[in-house]
Amino acid sequence: MSENVENRQLVVPGKILAKGMEFLPGDGAYRDQDEIRASVLGLVNFKGRAIKVIPLNGKYLPKRDDPVIGIITEVGYNSWNLDINATYTARMLVGDASDRYIDTNRHKLASVFGVGDAVICQIKKVDENMAVFVTARGPGLRKVHDGKLVYVNAAKIPRIIGKGASMVKMIKEYTETRMFVGQNGIVWIQGGNEELAEKAVLKIEAEAHLVGLTDKMEQFLSKESGKTINRDEPKPEPEAVAEGTEEKKEEGE
Repeated sequence: MSENVENRQLVVPGKILAKGMEFLPGDGAYRDQDEIRASVLGLVNFKGRAIKVIPLNGKYLPKRDDPVIGIITEVGYNSWNLDINATYTARMLVGDASDRYIDTNRHKLASVFGVGDAVICQIKKVDENMAVFVTARGPGLRKVHDGKLVYVNAAKIPRIIGKGASMVKMIKEYTETRMFVGQNGIVWIQGGNEELAEKAVLKIEAEAHLVGLTDKMEQFLSKESGKTINRDEPKPEPEAVAEGTEEKKEEGE
């Protein structure tokens, strides 16, 4: 058994990641006899015996329970269609729009969610034909009324979140903003210094492949905000929508 690359190393398709049957290929990797090779351009991630490659590019692939942000593109009689920044359009049935009952005979669906509205929601189901269904029922899931949306490569979301949500928490501390990070590559930012928070998100996207990114981002945020935050003392965080969803698919530094 032997490993040929280091954790977080940038690899190209076909690169040998490890040799030996003790290893198991994960996403972005495949077995070639007794070798594990990369199938995409990305960063190596070791988790026990499993090896995967986090792609640097690519469209979002919907997965059940993923927190996402969708944009309403069409209003039907009993459902909405949403753009979730993926190859596939998502659908939300009227029963998944709210915890409250919606009488379609008395209320037009456009009064609940209209075309162009941004909705924080969750992937409820992806069937065998890649029909995607989302729900807005649950804590923190709702229509977004203000703030700004930032679009990034969905493959970079784990780095924007950080280990234990460390990166997104740091951004919120320095910018005093509220944030929701969708697994589909759409980030909602509201309040505080929205401009700096957006710059930070885009900087992480551009430099996701670099080692020591957390320290680099802290220096950047400290300089731009003029603040110095003592990491030894816990700080109260600005309120966040759907708190905890940022940690759903974290990756280590």
